[in-house]
Amino acid sequence: MDRQLIFYMHAGSGNHGCEAIADATLFALNKVNEGKKGIAPIIVTNNREQDMRYGLGARVSGGECSIIEEKHIAEDFIPHVMYYVYRKITGDAVSFWRYQFKNVLKTAGDYIRPIAVSIGGDNYCYPEMVNDLKLAHEAFLEKGMQSVLMGCSIEPDTVLGLKDDLMKFDLITVRESISYEGMIQGGIPEEKVKLCPDPAFMLPVEKGTLPEGFEEGNTIGLNVSPMVQGKESRLGITMENYRNLIKHVLSEMDGAKVALIPHVVWSSNDDRKPLKELYEEFKDTGRVILAEDASAQKLKGIISACRFFIGARTHSTIAAYSTCVPTLVLGYSVKSRGIARDLFGTEENYVVPVQKLKTETDLVEAFKFIVENEDNIRGKLSEIMPEYSSRAANNVRYIKELVR
Repeated sequence: MDRQLIFYMHAGSGNHGCEAIADATLFALNKVNEGKKGIAPIIVTNNREQDMRYGLGARVSGGECSIIEEKHIAEDFIPHVMYYVYRKITGDAVSFWRYQFKNVLKTAGDYIRPIAVSIGGDNYCYPEMVNDLKLAHEAFLEKGMQSVLMGCSIEPDTVLGLKDDLMKFDLITVRESISYEGMIQGGIPEEKVKLCPDPAFMLPVEKGTLPEGFEEGNTIGLNVSPMVQGKESRLGITMENYRNLIKHVLSEMDGAKVALIPHVVWSSNDDRKPLKELYEEFKDTGRVILAEDASAQKLKGIISACRFFIGARTHSTIAAYSTCVPTLVLGYSVKSRGIARDLFGTEENYVVPVQKLKTETDLVEAFKFIVENEDNIRGKLSEIMPEYSSRAANNVRYIKELVR
């Protein structure tokens, strides 16, 4: 790549979904470039220490990218006050983001025809983030950069409200067909929008030592998140469903183990909190395991060794799908429905919207379908996954077309 790629809206690798997107994108770049060295991309991150601790650290060491941490204006009292006053007086809402990206933007003139690539995935699905996403985009456009929105999902009924910002991107890659169709119907030109799988479908699998007590092929992987709990229609129903699902596995699946697998470990949104609660309730059975935190590639290795997987975090389920593990998703937005529809032709029986949990055994009933159709599901994934996952590299190929 002979232009400078600047990946932004990367929240940090404590969210292993964010890590998986960034890591897999770098992997795809190497593949598409056939190993030829070009200009190393810059990843603008919310937390460099997290990134260096997990898989991206090795990418930095190998010269595949550099990582620059955003400036945190809320932590810098004097600049925070100054910029707040300035924004009040001038109405310049982008000013906070210019400060946040200062370490990258200050040398923008030194970059070779830079392209700013927003890699936040489903960021546009969260109404509370939309204004900041627009302002962050403007901070790069002000420098005359081309821009790309990569691997996104967007609720179709929000496209019209986002159109002014979406039209400013030179390229948008969309990871599932529901969002893609919503964009086209919402008036985004077809030549601007490309459909290709989430980059994380290409994330390499790092096979290592499995957690103590884990039996490959006889362990059911579970992931639950505080985020999905926050979307439930009745307080506590998510955890009750997981409790009953674990009880079902222990009583109905002879000798099967349960592995509780975290995929986000941020202090404000830590999967280990609900998973630890479940572990404490069932640890005395000797058949329930709590996996430790690890890089996205290592977690994918653990998930790939499961017989079944039930997950709330999108990229935990992508790790399962892409390694042909029959998977049930506890979803809350368009992304989970769209990905399942593209893989199986329907989301029915493959995705349970958390908002629609009505009884404490809904997950058990949905899981029964996955078990009863285990061979068909695994066979379907094995049939389509080589071609499907290879198309994830198109995220990079389409960006490369901008380079010419």
